Amino acid sequence: MKMLLTVECPNEPFNSLVKAGKTGEIIERILESIKPEAAYFTEQDGKRCGIFLVNVQDSSDIPAFAEPFFLNFNANCKFRIVMSPQDLQKAGLEALGKKWA
Repeated sequence: MKMLLTVECPNEPFNSLVKAGKTGEIIERILESIKPEAAYFTEQDGKRCGIFLVNVQDSSDIPAFAEPFFLNFNANCKFRIVMSPQDLQKAGLEALGKKWA
């Protein structure tokens, strides 16, 4: 299933890793490992943030996505299940509407 992984990195240790010239290498290794469908970098609540669309086969995969960010950047990671328009069409909203209306 597709999940949106939002990663918020506090200023430390990120600032120290930037100064040491290590962030690019670490981020590259993480991206090679998690193989996101899409990756975006932004600011969120005054912190550096990455937003990644990842494909999770099983809930036991979650540590493999989160631990690289936890261990390298002391980051906060949030996972949200997402649907494509095609997934939403298969959801059966009309039937659910009839059942619960």
